Amino acid sequence: MKISVIVPTFNRADLLPRALDSIRSQELSEFNVELEVIVVDDGSTDTTEHLIEQCYSDVCYVKQAQKGVSAARNLGLEQATGEWVALLDSDDEWLPHKLAAQLRRLEDQRLKICHTEEIWVRNGVRVNQMNKHQKSGGDVFERCLPLCAMSPSSILIHQDVFDHVGVFDEALPACEDYDLWLRMAAHYSVAFIEQPSIIKYGGHHDQLSRAFWGMDRFRVTALEKLLTQRTVSLQLSSEQYNQTRNVLIKKNRILLNGAKKHQNNELISACEARLARLNLPH
Repeated sequence: MKISVIVPTFNRADLLPRALDSIRSQELSEFNVELEVIVVDDGSTDTTEHLIEQCYSDVCYVKQAQKGVSAARNLGLEQATGEWVALLDSDDEWLPHKLAAQLRRLEDQRLKICHTEEIWVRNGVRVNQMNKHQKSGGDVFERCLPLCAMSPSSILIHQDVFDHVGVFDEALPACEDYDLWLRMAAHYSVAFIEQPSIIKYGGHHDQLSRAFWGMDRFRVTALEKLLTQRTVSLQLSSEQYNQTRNVLIKKNRILLNGAKKHQNNELISACEARLARLNLPH
């Protein structure tokens, strides 16, 4: 069995070793597993390339002109030769038991997607998750609608799933993981490891959530895409369609109210046009 681990990075030579060392520390002696580590450098101008050459020459290193994290992950998927794919953001860290716990659970439940509980550290201090961020397994589609319900760094996915639902949407500057998880959760049950298996670090200046305001702008785009899916194998059930439509309407109205408050005419027009497509009053 081979697992391809895709690590997108941009100007994080100071943080990348922690992520890569956590891959090396995986306790996999009970499994016949080969790890293929793919670092996709999204146009770094720091010492990332030198770091890889000097300290991590065993990894596959590819560099592209800066196109964003979705393009970086997709390039990694193109390079991957494993039947399973794991993602790890360059500012996060796996705990040593992470992959082994997922492989055991996937073997037991015969599923193709597994994610894990996580520890959050912000500005060096461990913080508690809010209830809305509570993770779960099984049919998680409805839980994925309000916000991103799985972390990229925790996920392990069979290649067949990407062949079915597609890859990351490079047109989305943020919430690209939310968009992909929705497509996956609409058609696949998900295994979940209750034991925290990754450390997710926050608070640094280059986080996407800090780079963009109003993340629901991108979520409503993903929700509308889901509703208008024409590929037969990807179409939603009636129940999923109604759930998605209800969340889209709610998020769009919240965005519209905020746009009116701040006199953002461009966003007002976009929200009103979306309501018109849904045959709803403004």
